[in-house]
Formats: sequence, structure tokens, C-alpha cells
Amino acid sequence: MGLTCLERVSTGIKEIDRMLAGGIPKGFIVAVVGEPGCGKTIFCLHFISAGLNEGEGGIFITTEESRESILRQAEQFNLGFEEGLREHKLVIVDALMRSKEDKYTISSLEVEELIQKIIEVKRELGYGHVRVVIDSLSAFWLDKPAMARRYSYLVKKVLSKWNMTVIVTSQYAISTSEAFGFGVEHVADGIIRFRRAVRRGVLKRYLIIEKMRQTPHDLRMYEIAIVDGKGLVVLGPTAWRKEDVALPEEVRRRILAAKDRREGEVPP
Repeated sequence: MGLTCLERVSTGIKEIDRMLAGGIPKGFIVAVVGEPGCGKTIFCLHFISAGLNEGEGGIFITTEESRESILRQAEQFNLGFEEGLREHKLVIVDALMRSKEDKYTISSLEVEELIQKIIEVKRELGYGHVRVVIDSLSAFWLDKPAMARRYSYLVKKVLSKWNMTVIVTSQYAISTSEAFGFGVEHVADGIIRFRRAVRRGVLKRYLIIEKMRQTPHDLRMYEIAIVDGKGLVVLGPTAWRKEDVALPEEVRRRILAAKDRREGEVPP
């Protein structure tokens, strides 16, 4: 299939769709990575909302916030999550705060249970295309980081058979390498990286598309903002280079060393 006729799904943000030559290729698994507070979750909310607007089902797995927190954020940006829940086009699976008796939770951060729950909900939503967000996938290997690549591959292998387009987030802090998402980056069809930096005393956020298979994507870094009532807004290409907002060199070296150790522990 040529690039021009490849079916794509909107991210919900028209400027990012343009950067992606029309959107994310349908059926892909895309890694959305970066530090906390960069805008990853809000990007995911837009992605699910765009699907709801097209009549598609949505599954949002939250491991680091409650279901109520996700709903509040979505409503803050007028993204239609409450309506999606009422019409049973959207299911939010809370892996953090719900009791084990709740139908839409998982009892432990085990990747096999995660996959089983997603498939169970997909069957409820029907045979059509469904958008899935796992926010974050890195939560499933925090206590066993050597398994990151294997778990990521398992998620991709199984979910790719179920007519889904999947976004998985993976986050890290510049003070540690232990939660870094190299596993998912290895297997993902696309990587959208979020950055943040303080410039002249003001927090700035950035986004760059590092990889998207079968896509002649924009290679520039863009400044973004989170705007009340709108959500994630693309301000335009930035004069800063990618290197200007990269991780500190010492942290980068620790991350790469941890990556090498983990890949030596577990076969790909």
C-alpha cells in the first residue's frame, strides 16, 4: 500500500496531523514519551476524543491518575468524555484507585492482565476500530525494568490483531533512569517525544516526532502550550535545537548504561 492511500487516524490536533502527513497510520502502536508534566496525557485525551467524534470506541487505561482525574481534565478541555461514557463508546480502566470488585479496573500491574482487560472491553465495544491509550505502560515494569522490551513486544503482538490503534506513554524523570521507556521505543511503530525546559524563568514545552513508519513526517521541534478550555495547542516550530532541551549529559549516560544492562539481561 502506498503512502498516499494509507489510512490514517487523527490525533485530534490538526497541526500535529499535518506534521504526520495526515495522522497516525491506522493500527499502529505509538510511544508517547517524556518527563512528567510535558503534556503526554493531554495529547492522549485529544486522541481518544477525536475517535469519539468519528463514532469510534475508546479505551483509556490510567495507571498514575484516578478515573475522576482523567474525566476532570477531559472536561476542562471540552473533550466529550462524559458523553462518551454515557453512550458506552468510552471505557476508562482505572488501575490505580478502584477496588478489585470494579468491573473496569485491573487488580495488579501485570501486563498479561492488562492485555486481557483491553480485549474484554474491546469485545464489549464491538467489532469496529477502537482507539486505546495506556497511560503509562512503563508502570508495568517499574519493579522489573529488565522486562520492558519483552512486555512491550507482547502488548504489540497481541493488540495488533484486534483492530486497534494504540498510544502508550512512558515517562521518566531527569533524576533517574529507572523508569525510562527504551522497551516500548524499540517495538513502537512511532515515537512522539515531549520535552520541557525553563527559559528565562518560564516553563516551556516542546514536541518532536522522532519516528513514524510509512510517514514523511515533519522533522522539526515544535513549541506547545496547554491552554484552558482548548487543551494542547501547537505554537509553531521553535528556534531551539533538539539538543537545547535534551536531557543533561550525565543523566543521558546513566540511561544508556541502564539500557545496556537491561538488554544484556533479557533476550530481545
